[in-house]
Amino acid sequence: MGLYDRDYIRADGPPRGGGPSIGSPRTWSVNAWIIAICVAVFVLEVFMPLQPIETGLYWAVDQQTGEWVELSDDPFRQGSIRNQQTTLGQELVALTIPAADGGQKVVQGFPVSLPDGEVIGLAEGTMASVISYWFHFSTKKVIGGAELWRLVGFQFLHANEYHLLFNMVGLFFFGPLVERYLGGKRYLAFYLLCGMFGALLYLVLNLGGYVLSEMMGVAAVPGLLFNATGTPLIGASAGVFGVLMAGAYLAPDVRVLLFFVIPMRLATLAWALVIISLLSVLWNLNNAGGEAAHLGGAAGGFYFIRHPQSLHGLFDFFGKVDPTSKHFAVRRGSSGGSSGGATKVDRILDKISRKGLKSLTAREKKILEEASRRGSDRNH
Repeated sequence: MGLYDRDYIRADGPPRGGGPSIGSPRTWSVNAWIIAICVAVFVLEVFMPLQPIETGLYWAVDQQTGEWVELSDDPFRQGSIRNQQTTLGQELVALTIPAADGGQKVVQGFPVSLPDGEVIGLAEGTMASVISYWFHFSTKKVIGGAELWRLVGFQFLHANEYHLLFNMVGLFFFGPLVERYLGGKRYLAFYLLCGMFGALLYLVLNLGGYVLSEMMGVAAVPGLLFNATGTPLIGASAGVFGVLMAGAYLAPDVRVLLFFVIPMRLATLAWALVIISLLSVLWNLNNAGGEAAHLGGAAGGFYFIRHPQSLHGLFDFFGKVDPTSKHFAVRRGSSGGSSGGATKVDRILDKISRKGLKSLTAREKKILEEASRRGSDRNH
């Protein structure tokens, strides 16, 4: 198979990276596998035992007033309960605590008890399956525990069926367009890197909020996240926002239906969602942490769809110039007997990805034809 037979190059070719296929999993696209894994993990979590995830906010009983007071650190290291042998309860409880403004604050958390059962504190948190416990993303786990696998793991977890549905619908409709353009391996790299960008932006904003609040006493700064560093971040949304931004770049004028009712350009929808996420973070609205991840994913998608050559290295196990192709196997140092040939081909492919096939000169087309012929000969 020659270069111009590849879907990556052909504008009129069949979508090798099309939507979820019906039939053998061997014929599924990468996009279909991502959707299948997300759904499978969500279903599997239903049957998994629950474990508590502490967000990092703690409360303890003031020994003099008898009231519950908020602590900035683990209550096991605070005042009269320091060095006590304590255990963390397994049941989520709600507790009404006097707020600073004179009102009441309801805290959801876990009771921290002495061996004899006396409750001495409350660790704020949530219950999650074993899978979410080990794979959710949080600033505390990644910075404090160096658990870097969470940068990938959180992208396949979802809070509820609506969270899952909206993300999978986005992948189902827009993923095939981006995968067709990038090819399977680069699309996988693209999706994962967009998710990582989302997690890292969340981490930076959350870490900045923690430093200002805990170390400098600053109450709030627009754009920073002042939620507890243990708050879990889950979902494919960052990767989906990257895919959406890529789709808006590849087909900006395609008409889509917002909520399946309101027609608009894909580019308009993508940028409108980005603006909503930005305002949510700046004004610290509900789910500001999730919206920060959306912005990070969108930034990753904006960059990588315009610089697809940056995706080569992540899955370049076999030294291929274009690791997304099963047929075009030009190797470093083997194109025309020199590494310069491979470099030329790589530059030409990058030009095609940016400007299209029509932008090539006659000389560049000749170089590709020769490289394609050599690649085809090695595969027969």
